[in-house]
Amino acid sequence: MATDPVCGMYVDEGTHLTALVRGRRYYFCSHTCMEAFTAPEKEIGRLVRLTALSLGIGIPLFIVGFGQSVGWWLMGAEEPANLVFFVLATPVQFVAGWRFYHGTWDAIKNRSANMDVLIALGTTAAWGYSAVVTFLPFLGVPLADKGTYYDTAAVIIGLILLGKLFEELARGKAGDAIRKLMDLAPRTAHVLRDGREEEVPVELVQLDDIVIVRPGERIPVDGTILEGFSAIDESMITGESIPVDKRVGDTVIGATMNKMGLLKIRATRVGADTTLNQIIKLVGDAQIARAPIQRLADRVASVFVPAVIGIAVLTFLVWKFAFGLPVAQSLVFFIAVLIIACPCALGIATPAAIMVGTGKGAENGLLIKGGEYLEKAHKLTTVVFDKTGTLTKGTPSVTDVVPIGRYKADEVLRIAATAEKGSEHPLGAAIVRRASERDMPVDEPEGFEAIPGRGVHAAVFGHPILLGNRGLMADGGVSTVAAEAALGRLEAEGKTAMLLAVDHQLAGVIAVADTLKDHAVEAIRSLKAMGIEVLMLTGDHRWTAEAIARQAGVDRVIAEVLPAQKAEKIKELQAQGQVVAMVGDGINDAPALAQADVGIALGSGTDVAMEAGGIVLIKDDLRDVVASIQLSRRTVKKIRQNLFWAFFYNTALIPLAAGILATGALYGVKVILSPILAGAAMGFSSVSVVMNSMTLRRFRPRL
Repeated sequence: MATDPVCGMYVDEGTHLTALVRGRRYYFCSHTCMEAFTAPEKEIGRLVRLTALSLGIGIPLFIVGFGQSVGWWLMGAEEPANLVFFVLATPVQFVAGWRFYHGTWDAIKNRSANMDVLIALGTTAAWGYSAVVTFLPFLGVPLADKGTYYDTAAVIIGLILLGKLFEELARGKAGDAIRKLMDLAPRTAHVLRDGREEEVPVELVQLDDIVIVRPGERIPVDGTILEGFSAIDESMITGESIPVDKRVGDTVIGATMNKMGLLKIRATRVGADTTLNQIIKLVGDAQIARAPIQRLADRVASVFVPAVIGIAVLTFLVWKFAFGLPVAQSLVFFIAVLIIACPCALGIATPAAIMVGTGKGAENGLLIKGGEYLEKAHKLTTVVFDKTGTLTKGTPSVTDVVPIGRYKADEVLRIAATAEKGSEHPLGAAIVRRASERDMPVDEPEGFEAIPGRGVHAAVFGHPILLGNRGLMADGGVSTVAAEAALGRLEAEGKTAMLLAVDHQLAGVIAVADTLKDHAVEAIRSLKAMGIEVLMLTGDHRWTAEAIARQAGVDRVIAEVLPAQKAEKIKELQAQGQVVAMVGDGINDAPALAQADVGIALGSGTDVAMEAGGIVLIKDDLRDVVASIQLSRRTVKKIRQNLFWAFFYNTALIPLAAGILATGALYGVKVILSPILAGAAMGFSSVSVVMNSMTLRRFRPRL
């Protein structure tokens, strides 16, 4: 058995309701679900129009009908008024409500029962009975009960459509993440052919073509550097926050950013084989494979619908043949059973709570894209954090300045900032930025030379300056013995340490690292207190990741993983029975965000991550991960309460509607629940569900 990707119902794979999307076949329980999945924009527009039609007619009818029932107006003019009601309500019933009839027919063909069956039965019963009441007087048949329920049918259809509209708006389109990933790839590439540079569409780049990439450009294909040196920002792929120095013979990844030098690259992977296109495929596959949530209301409906029909028919037969009532009076009991069982409250039990919950989430900076994410988040057992840009700020910052010899810390920082003022390297920019933050005067260096893979050589106030790694110091004949203890400590903490030498004498060590975000430790502590396991998953080096994990309080680290491996790691956790949330911000996180049961993306991250995630944290505050889970738990609690009360009303009053107290045989109590009272009781159940959902507005995160 297949499952409908929209409503989650089980569907026979022999059904004709199938669609092939991006090479994958889907099966649907109804035309409505199929259209919502294959053409979401059209479905949303159609829902807007039909909801406006239903409520635009249903609400005025309800107001007029209520006034008529209490004698405010139209006294003695019931027949003409009912005829007007019929003319107005019929388009709602058979135009706006046609989807429910279509869904009912599809359900019958699939040998199943869904909410469409209940809605079609209940509204048709209300409309059909009202039509009988409207036209029998014109045929000369006197009626004792002249009440009609056109407004009931119209408002029910309107409310159900409104819930579906909000659900579709919140669901979003899975294709957006794919589209935005594709937008990252350069449209053209500069290729050397026959000794000349040509600009060609990136799709026409072939294996072994020589591609030229200038500073500030994205690399169009995966390849190997033939000429040049540069720092490449690969954070979108690997998660490493500090750009990686690349030289001849090193591999580069398509769609990453060339920060500095001119490069000549030999194309080694093009077209669908590039790393970016593999990520696109992973996101698509994970979105396709996401298990659809099984709607409790539909599961109830599969049993409830046949039972209600059976009770209604039995009620009619008993009153007609056992008690000898006329067909019209027996029909009143039959209609009362169907109206009291109408699934208005059952149908809005979940959407009402989800609408309030998602609205409250938005007020607290939590953009929740669909009710399914709220429903899933309360079951989470594991939260996996990306490192770079998620737990950390994502940009290198100076963390330590260790003076050596006669120099002071401020002098070391100022000299280093002056030497790096002309540098384009991110590490140099971090040093200059730190000096600026401390209001230090930064002069122009008298000379500057970047030494690839080593550091920089400069002249400051007439003194030769070296700033870089051990290799640069060795080349300049500078002993690093005095700095080895500090270097070892800083590198063990996952920091990038640079040595400063003045006049060929060691002057200090400057450490640069990606630092934890504010409130990261607090958020992880709160998650652990909720009984949720916390992991870190990153493409960065293990020693860097473990250093950050120790600071954040994360107990388990999975490091040095590529995007494809991130999604695989999430799958492994799910295979162990874990319900997993992935928290990330980068393109490299998109496959894992899509694969996770709940993807939580940071609002400061890339558009791709925000599209792939089911929950977006607008404020970029990691404490909102905790808040989103708390909101989910509160919302699901309300949904369960709503379903209980909706089902309670629909079942508890069915015996009364069937006439169990109509004869007065039980303790002499004689009660007849007419269709009017049945409609009122059904309306009260809907009100109780909405009011219970509104209590979610009092939600406040507990951190």
